Amino acid sequence: MKTQSFPASERGTKDIGWLKSNFFFSFSDYYSPLRSAFGTLVAFNDDYVETGKGFGIHPHVNMEIISVLLKGKMNHKDSMGYSTEIEAPSVQIMSAGSGLRHEEYNIGTEEVNFLQIWITPKQQNITPRYQQRNFPKENRKNKLVTIVSSEEGLQHCWINQNAKLSLGYYEQPVNLTYTFNPVNKCVFIFSISGGLRVLDQVLQERDAIGIWEMGEITLQCAEKTEFLIIETPINQK
Repeated sequence: MKTQSFPASERGTKDIGWLKSNFFFSFSDYYSPLRSAFGTLVAFNDDYVETGKGFGIHPHVNMEIISVLLKGKMNHKDSMGYSTEIEAPSVQIMSAGSGLRHEEYNIGTEEVNFLQIWITPKQQNITPRYQQRNFPKENRKNKLVTIVSSEEGLQHCWINQNAKLSLGYYEQPVNLTYTFNPVNKCVFIFSISGGLRVLDQVLQERDAIGIWEMGEITLQCAEKTEFLIIETPINQK
């Protein structure tokens, strides 16, 4: 078993007024030679966007780009013809593939908070693709729910990678076990809110931990704990 701690206090930051970002990995003008990626997870940004502000039209290619909307409301427009709105708690994913352009703005009445997650794809230059799903808290109380998977399904989003993302929300203290294939797989666990003990490490709000060379993990959740688990390949094969 191997682990790597990612304390919230050690994240890189960027503040340009309308956008405030926190980076676990090198991104934009933040660079950390020791934290450039975790397996095929190459970006994990905790972003806050002011009302009426957002990201103008810009391109992406060959990247799986996931947005986990924790608070607020955003729009999405892209070169594939999609023009949608997404409201928390929801998830959207773009398989950028051979190339697309998109924009998104805070169209709500409060600050948006979303997790921007980039995972390198399994196949290069696929036809670009977009999906979104809503995950109301009342439907996932005291559950670990799959929100993104490499397997097609109506209840979650599809990703072009042997990866899986799961959201946990527990109102009462509980112990649970997460099992995964230890061969070329790692997990990244992020505490959204509440208290969470993973192995012998306590994760406070916005802390994270990476784990590999292990196939089973015990998590101890405190009252009203919410967290995200990303299971993804260590190396691209």
